[in-house]
Amino acid sequence: MIVKLALFAALVVVGIRAGNWVMSELDFFLSPRTEPMLHRLIMTATVIYIVLMALPFCPGIEIGLGMILLFGAKIVPLVYLSTVAALLLAFLIGRLVPARTMIDAFDLLRLHRARDLLLRLEPLGSEQRLEFLGSGSTRFVRTLLKYRYVAIAIAFNTPGNIIIGDGGGIALAAGFSRLFSLPAFALTVILAVSPVPIVILLTEL
Repeated sequence: MIVKLALFAALVVVGIRAGNWVMSELDFFLSPRTEPMLHRLIMTATVIYIVLMALPFCPGIEIGLGMILLFGAKIVPLVYLSTVAALLLAFLIGRLVPARTMIDAFDLLRLHRARDLLLRLEPLGSEQRLEFLGSGSTRFVRTLLKYRYVAIAIAFNTPGNIIIGDGGGIALAAGFSRLFSLPAFALTVILAVSPVPIVILLTEL
């Protein structure tokens, strides 16, 4: 438990410190005289934002919101595309990570129930996994599985979702589960993260 809490706290601290550093650097160079340097810093901030957003339990969204506060609506498309890219990156990493690696990681962290579940799911295909997870489950769980794309879109937009991994952790788990196709997941992400950027752009009109 101590190790889990320490890892969680470390990721949160890394995310906060990285976000604070990015925002302080951008704010310092925010003047016409330093415009070339500012452009390079924006690209650096974007890369850091994508990496942090893709990491589980890491609060990277603050960088994106901070960039919007500093630069206004003109930066919204870049932040939006970066958010989509980060979540798709996390999904692909989850899809490519071998099941045995995750099983060993859960075993190391003493997450035995998660480890045992993955051991049962590992040899199953997508349809078999759905049947296995749905069998003996509550009606609520079966509904979540049936409408899993809607459920994950809601999860992305739920305040406090850092306790279930934040955006990166949710996308990573979705990829690892093999229950989501890449095209459908990409469309879900595109739609799920669009409300806030649309609202910001509309308020600027």
